[in-house]
Amino acid sequence: MDISGLYLAEFVTRWLHVLAGIVWIGHLYFFNFVNGNFQKTLDAETKKKVVLELMPRALFFFRWGAMITFLLGLVLLYFVYLQPGHTRSLMSPPGFWIMIGIGFGTIMWFNVWFIIWPSQKKIINGLKTANPAPPNVVSLAANASKLNTYLSFPLIFCMLAGPHFPFFSIYWAIGILAVAFGMAWAMYKIGVSVSTNV
Repeated sequence: MDISGLYLAEFVTRWLHVLAGIVWIGHLYFFNFVNGNFQKTLDAETKKKVVLELMPRALFFFRWGAMITFLLGLVLLYFVYLQPGHTRSLMSPPGFWIMIGIGFGTIMWFNVWFIIWPSQKKIINGLKTANPAPPNVVSLAANASKLNTYLSFPLIFCMLAGPHFPFFSIYWAIGILAVAFGMAWAMYKIGVSVSTNV
């Protein structure tokens, strides 16, 4: 592939990566900032109808948005930093922030596919069969979703501010403090949520 073809491939991959990320994080924010409070206002029968119709559709876009974002992120990592002869290095300040962002993104992707989605399947199946999922399954899904919400803030910081604004790349300490604050806040909120559900 010639250089123009590589640039085009990188451009298309980056655009699709961002689009899939919007779908993923948009649904994440919907679940945590809109749907959770809305569900509390519903009576049992209405809640059952809403969950059985809404959640499978929303979770489809949520989990596949996460998967496509994750996979295209790996392809983009190759195009930008790893392909032979490329001048950009993961040891540079932008590469440093990208690698931290990849770490957060990987944790969030794992939570979606191996904690949130399996738990939600049990919750939805429990409503269908009138055999509710155990409370710990509901808490596990909610806590993993909350963690992803809090991790999304340092993730976006690392992916956008670090590589594209020299101020953040030069003064690493500011970015590190932002990431550390995001992690500390996430762990604090998870701890509070777990303690109130015990």
